[in-house]
Amino acid sequence: MKTTIRSFAVLALLASGACTGDKQPDTKQKVDAVQDAPPTAEEAEAFAGRVNADLKEKWTDSARAAWVAATYITDDTEQLAADANEDVMAYTAAAIQDATAFDGLTLDPATARQLHLLKVSSSLPAPSDDAKRSELAQIAAKMESMYGKGKYCPPGIEEGSEGCQDLAELSRLIREGKTYEEKEQAWKGWRTISVPMRPLYQRYVELGNEGAREIGFTDMSHLWKSRYDMPPEQFEATVEKLWQQVRPLYEDLHCYARSKLAAQYQGKVDEKGAIPAHLLGNMWAQEWANLYPLLEPYPGKTSLDVTKALNDKGYDAKRMVKLGESFFTGIGLDALPDSFYERSQFLQPRDRDVVCHASAWDVTYEKDVRIKMCIKVDEEDLITIHHELGHIYYYMYYYNLPVLFQDGAHDGFHEAIGDALALSVTPGYLKQQGILDEVPKDDQGLLNVQMKVALDKIAFLPFGRMIDQWRWDVFSGKVPPTSYNQHWWKLREAYQGVKAPEARGDEYFDPGAKYHIPANVPYVRYFLSFIMQFQFHQAMCQAAGHEGPLHTCSIAGSTAAGDKLRNMLALGSSKPWPDALEAMTGTREMDASAILEYFAPLAAWLKQQNEGKTCGW
Repeated sequence: MKTTIRSFAVLALLASGACTGDKQPDTKQKVDAVQDAPPTAEEAEAFAGRVNADLKEKWTDSARAAWVAATYITDDTEQLAADANEDVMAYTAAAIQDATAFDGLTLDPATARQLHLLKVSSSLPAPSDDAKRSELAQIAAKMESMYGKGKYCPPGIEEGSEGCQDLAELSRLIREGKTYEEKEQAWKGWRTISVPMRPLYQRYVELGNEGAREIGFTDMSHLWKSRYDMPPEQFEATVEKLWQQVRPLYEDLHCYARSKLAAQYQGKVDEKGAIPAHLLGNMWAQEWANLYPLLEPYPGKTSLDVTKALNDKGYDAKRMVKLGESFFTGIGLDALPDSFYERSQFLQPRDRDVVCHASAWDVTYEKDVRIKMCIKVDEEDLITIHHELGHIYYYMYYYNLPVLFQDGAHDGFHEAIGDALALSVTPGYLKQQGILDEVPKDDQGLLNVQMKVALDKIAFLPFGRMIDQWRWDVFSGKVPPTSYNQHWWKLREAYQGVKAPEARGDEYFDPGAKYHIPANVPYVRYFLSFIMQFQFHQAMCQAAGHEGPLHTCSIAGSTAAGDKLRNMLALGSSKPWPDALEAMTGTREMDASAILEYFAPLAAWLKQQNEGKTCGW
């Protein structure tokens, strides 16, 4: 999705990092020093300090290698990134093992938290065996490179020729294709790129699980779910509770969309079943914004064509980024450093392959902040820019902390910041900026706006919920390799109510056609962020003194809201996430009440539209 990572090297609570040299971790010196005496709290504090210093160096070198690998894809840059990844895997695994020497000690809170974060830091724990660690690093680099270089060559088109289609072109066909069959062909075409990943992914799971067991976890699912300051089983129950809160609203939106699609594609859509995935305007059916012209409650009531307006006003990529920055500075946050504009990738180069998936980076962990995008002048990328800048501003306000604290309170916090601010990029704000000429002035116009936002926010929720459920089930062994694809579509239908346009056996590997799977990026963070961004929005609106319904609020220009945000950003991951959430919202629990409050007008309207229909699937 239009979301971010820092680097594939360590895509977890602590993001990326490694160096490409042969230096081995020197944390073991503390073990030698305490062979004849039990370790002390003072030694634990010194150990954490050394690890912070080492990781900052290694993650910086790794991030540089990963940046080049993502912005200049070649066999050589792929290998450099793999070498960097292997080195950080080796260091992290050794440091985690050494940290166990301090288990059971009474430590000061900062040291105890740093050692905990170290233990759960890696999304891809490597086995201690050198050959296996190298193999895992090679697989990780290879899969991301395969995704970045992926192209579909239609029958009769030779591989490597101009007739082959990349993700951008195939996505355009999904978005703008005129017929059911044209969209279906583009959908199937992109999924040819992931078939060769299947054996690699199977081996990646085997090696990653071996690494997880070596550092005290039963498998990678146990490790991934241990990052949230609660037992893994409690975390999974929390995620499910949040999903059940929002599920009725999603099902009503699904029901309304399905009826419209059934009318458009006569005989192709079962009005009581799952929706064919290629009809929802997005390559992964994860957000449905491109269906807005079909689903608009009151057509033509108010022009909400932000894409046309941006183009009419002469916006280009850099000007869009400047507009995003102005929102952050308008609430009292700092301006971006000049190096941001000098070093970021805003456009897709014509002379080489790059990973266009939008991401935000702090390469040096000292405000060398950048975004990597292939910006299109449209509304979707304007919102994506605000999202990525949310990550950038998080980096900018916690960079002076030890690197083990340089992350969000949990990974969902990082994803929620920019999106929470983007909720204030309302039609009124866009009119204020001279982009839109008019804004909705009545209930019909309001419902148009709500539908447009819901096709992004509400449509995404089950997709965000199911991807890591699939990985948890794979990592734990519940799902064997022979059922990877079958289980993927079982979950997609169960949660999303979507299905493949054709039978998809286990000779396919459709999960690999979604970037976050081959790139090893945990995904439940996005689900959590879509819940929490409305909690954050609600809290900032209260700080700004907003009166009236939540959906009418924009915090643009409110330094009081900016102060509340800045105070939370500066905590990084130095405190458990309930502390950070309480600092922002006054509550210590993630809760979907704010998102339901925001969409209350649309929810009531959907109920009316669905009267007499059989909803569900």
